[in-house]
Parts: sequence; C-alpha cells; structure tokens
Amino acid sequence: MYQIISDSCVDLPAQIVKDLEVKILPLKVTVKGKEYKNFLDHREINPKQFYDLLREKETAITAQANPQECIEIMKPILEKGEDVLLIAFSSQLSGTYNSCLIAQKELKEDYPDRKIIVLDSKSASMGQGLLVYNAAQLRKAGKSIDEVSKYVEGIKTDICHLFTVSDLGHLRRGGRLSATSFVLGSIISIKPLLHVDMEGKLKVYGKARGRFKSLNSLVKRLEETFDPKRNDKVFISHGDNLPDAIYVRDVIMEKLNLKEEDFLLNEVGPVIGAHSGVDTLAIFYIGNERSK
Repeated sequence: MYQIISDSCVDLPAQIVKDLEVKILPLKVTVKGKEYKNFLDHREINPKQFYDLLREKETAITAQANPQECIEIMKPILEKGEDVLLIAFSSQLSGTYNSCLIAQKELKEDYPDRKIIVLDSKSASMGQGLLVYNAAQLRKAGKSIDEVSKYVEGIKTDICHLFTVSDLGHLRRGGRLSATSFVLGSIISIKPLLHVDMEGKLKVYGKARGRFKSLNSLVKRLEETFDPKRNDKVFISHGDNLPDAIYVRDVIMEKLNLKEEDFLLNEVGPVIGAHSGVDTLAIFYIGNERSK
C-alpha cells in the first residue's frame, strides 16, 4: 500500500482529488497582512475573493511548505505501514521540493522499512495536476509505487504548459521570470506567450498583439505539439476568467475533434495566482516539444 501526496499548486478541483484519494499539502498566501492556507476546497479563501483583492491592487505574498509541514503530512501514513510517493511543485519555482527532501531524510531514519519517494514535478498549476492525476489513475489500475514513480519521471518533461498573462509584473516581482523575459513580454498591447521549460522554469517563447490573438496562438502551438495517443484529457486553468477558458476549450474541440468531456477546467489557485495574476489562461497536455 502507498499514498500519493502533492501540494496545492496542482490547482485541481477538490472533489477530483478526493475521488483519486490523493493527499494535498496546502501552501500559503498572505494578502493584506492575513495568511491563508491554499486548501483546494477553498475553506480559507476562494478564487473569486482572491482575484478581487488583486483587482483592488493588493499584493499577495506566497510561502513554500517547510520541512515540518512535510513531515506532518507524511508521518501518519508511514505510521500506518504505508509507503509515500510525493510529487512536488517545480523546484525552479518553489522551495517546497527541497523541504520535502529534508523531511524525507529525517523520516527515513525513523521508518527505515518504508519507501519514501519524493519527485520534482518540474511542473506547475494544472500541469502538475495532470501529472498527479495520471499517477493516481495508474495506482487505481494496480501499478506499484516504483512503476508509478518511473512513469512520473519519464513523462514529466512531456507535460506542456502554455499560458498567457495580462501583467508580467506579478511574475517578475515574485522572481519567477528573468529580467530578459520580462522586457520581451512587456511591450504595451503585446501579450506574452509563456511556457515551462525542461528544467521547470518559466520562459517567454513568443508574443501576440491583443488578448484573443494570444489565446489563438496558444491553441496553434498546442496543435503543433499535441500527442493524441497519450492524452485522455486536456486541462485548462484560468485566473477568474471562465469565459476565456471556455472559448479556448471550444476552439481546441473544433481543431482537434475533441468532446467537452475530454477537458477539465478550473481556476488557478491563490498560490500560483499570486504570481500569474488576474486573467491568466493556461493549457496543459502531454506533447512532443516542451523544450521548443
């Protein structure tokens, strides 16, 4: 027996995570001096409340999980005699993965007979969510912890992240984007096209003039790299802009001859949203050219 754990940057709906029996370590966001844990069921703050605060020009600060928090979520599982497979937010975007490694080392001393596998997803938001979703499906199908771990390591850099934001300032202020990429994507009326590279870093890969041209450019990139043999679902996340997410879904449906049930749409959670901002639109899928 083994338990899959990830953190709240998966940005998956709470019910899906419950159905998949995945445990979630909540990261934290602070707005107007108040700290909130990013629970997927929105018990402390919901996306609408959070994005309204950003619209009011409030600044949001995020915090990684610390080693003690990682220990606290893993220890009860190990005490029950089960193993742990933990899939963490990209190490290039957060220190959570390193905190999990510290916790792993300490727990291995106390539970030498248990497997504790900690993986760097090199992914973010619903890209990380897609990786966790597929891993949980494999566990349901009876795959062992080593088989699922091998799958995650083998496919994680094939999880494509295509997204656009309205304001690169959030990413730059939070240190998630280089100064060069910030300048490239900050020309007035030009919307940046971004992705996550092979190392799990955010990069600007192109630009488009205007919002809808940027959305259509994301879809075009997806058409060029989408692998139909390896995709059961396409995930789309948004920064409190469901109409744009539906628009992108419908365009992809038409281009790739997919059905509505082939998609999962959800909000970008507060921890990711603090860095991506309002109106972010992102597409996630298994593709052939993440590095391009």
